[in-house]
Amino acid sequence: MLPQPRESVVRVESPTEQRNPRTGDIDTLPVLEALQLINNEDSTVPAAVREVLPEVARAVEFGVEALRRGGRVHYVGAGTSGRLASQDAAELVPTFNSPLEWFEVHHAGGQRALRAAVENAEDDFDGGGEEIRASARAGDFVFGLTASGRTPFVLGALAAGREIGAHTALMSANPTSTAVVDVDVLIAVDTGPEVIAGSTRMKAGTAQKLVLNAFSTAVMIKLGRTYSNLMVSMKATNAKLRGRTLRILREATGLDEAECSAALSEAEGDLRVALVRLLSGIDSAQAAEALTATGGHVRNALLALGATTA
Repeated sequence: MLPQPRESVVRVESPTEQRNPRTGDIDTLPVLEALQLINNEDSTVPAAVREVLPEVARAVEFGVEALRRGGRVHYVGAGTSGRLASQDAAELVPTFNSPLEWFEVHHAGGQRALRAAVENAEDDFDGGGEEIRASARAGDFVFGLTASGRTPFVLGALAAGREIGAHTALMSANPTSTAVVDVDVLIAVDTGPEVIAGSTRMKAGTAQKLVLNAFSTAVMIKLGRTYSNLMVSMKATNAKLRGRTLRILREATGLDEAECSAALSEAEGDLRVALVRLLSGIDSAQAAEALTATGGHVRNALLALGATTA
C-alpha cells in the first residue's frame, strides 16, 4: 500500500499565536474573574485600532473613489474575517440604502462557510484570484482581511486585484510582518496575544469589526448617505424603522410630527426628498431633482439650493 501524502503544515509567526502571559491561569478562575480578564484584554483593542487610523483613512479614500466612479468595494476573507465582512456588507443596505452591488464579499468556501468551516478553503490562493478576476475590474477597491496576514485565499485575491488595476488594502493583526503581496494600504493592528492562544475570533476579530464599522460608515458619510449624524438614507422596512424615519425628520427640521408625516407622504416615503423639501421650501419633485444632481448627497443638494443646513 502506497504511503498517504501528509497534509501540509504552516506555522504562523504572529503575536496572535503566542501565549498571553496575563491569562495563563484563566481555566482555574471563577467565572466572573475569567470574564473580567477577557474584558481587560478586549479593552486594549480600540487603542490599537487608533494607531492605524491614518491607514484606514487611505482605505476610505480608495473606497469612495471606486464607488463614485461606478465601481465596487470587494471584501475578501476566510473564517471569522469573512463572516465579519459579510455582516458589515449586509448591514449597509438597511442602514444607508446603499445599492446591493456597491459591496461584494468573497468568503473562502462560499456561503456554506458562513455557518461552518470548509476544509482547506482558505488555502486556495488560485481560488481567491479567480473570484476577483471574475467579478472585479480596474478602479475597484479590494479589501482583504486576515488575522495572520498570510491567508492564501485573501492574498490570491489581492494579487489578482493588483493585476487588473484595482486598488488594494490588507488588514491583519500581525504587525511583525510586511504584506506578502503588494498592496496600496497595509493596516496592521497590534492586538497582541489572544486570551486563548491563536483564537483570533477574539481581539483580532474585534479589531476587524471596529475597522470595518469605521471604514464603511466613513465611506457612506463621504458619499452623502447621512445628513449630520442622521441616517437619512435608511430603508424603512418595518414599523420600528418607519417610526425612526419620522423621528429623524423631526430632529433634522425641528418641525412637528404632522408636518413631517405629510412631507414623507408627499415624498412617497423618501426621507431625503422630504428633508430637502422641508429645509429648502421647494416641492418634492424639485427636491428629488436636486438630489439627483448631487448624486443623492443631501447636504450638497441643500447648499446648491441655498438652504440653511444644520
